Amino acid sequence: MLKKADGFSAQKIIVLPPYQLSEMVEHPIIKQLYITDIGYFPRAKHHFRERPDGCDSYIFFYCASGQGWIEMGNGERFIVTEQSIAFIPADTPHAYGADESNPWSIYWFHLKGTQVDALMESFGSYNGPLQLALSDADKILELFHQCFDLLSVKAYSVAHQIHISHTMRYMLSFIGLIPRRKQEEKTLAYIEQAIIYMQERLESTLTLESLVAFTNISKQHLNHLFKQSTGCAPIDYYLRLKMQRACQLLDLTDKSIKEISLSIGLSDPYYFSRLFKKIIGSSPSEYRSKLKG
Repeated sequence: MLKKADGFSAQKIIVLPPYQLSEMVEHPIIKQLYITDIGYFPRAKHHFRERPDGCDSYIFFYCASGQGWIEMGNGERFIVTEQSIAFIPADTPHAYGADESNPWSIYWFHLKGTQVDALMESFGSYNGPLQLALSDADKILELFHQCFDLLSVKAYSVAHQIHISHTMRYMLSFIGLIPRRKQEEKTLAYIEQAIIYMQERLESTLTLESLVAFTNISKQHLNHLFKQSTGCAPIDYYLRLKMQRACQLLDLTDKSIKEISLSIGLSDPYYFSRLFKKIIGSSPSEYRSKLKG
């Protein structure tokens, strides 16, 4: 198998010289986080690197197309696919390379600094490459190009190095939020599905057990998600939806209190009136008598 460290057609690469890195280490802001190397290898056929003793910086990869692999010193191996980002911690033995049949195109950079470890720890546990949504991938590439372009023409400007440092800090925090946002989106999907299920059954009754069966998550987890998202337990939220429908019927129809009660699945109009006042703050009759609009 052929192996190449670099030398790919149309590649881009910047490596900051040692004397400049020494100056950056002395700067109170830049020393917190700074780029030492940055580049882009398109269709990097036979790309291969092996560092048995690791690297003194964090290495980040964004795979724009194709795929490759990363292997840690403990034998753990990750496949890096299109539109995913991965990193290797500093001082970690590793090897990585492009797939033989579908070589990756990667944007990469090395980061050092006094705050890099703390920023990376804030990500939580690392479970391998992170698959990105297109909008997230576009944002990361935008930030990458900002840094690369500045290093291409203004690498010796302290003010621009400070800006690059802050840009990379923002990029790391942006990456760190992606898994949390995915979890929030998953939670929101459960809540939205459950609310649609409720809205379709406002004219009947609904139990917590039937909602649990529909969402296919535990009762405790469903309660937690609902309270976290809406401030209410699931059945409390369902009753509020019923009262919202009752308000619409009071505003838009001449139906009696008893008819409205029955139309939202409550057979006892007295219970309906008590529940309506508890949630809305006035009796159904008082609510109907108030001018709207």
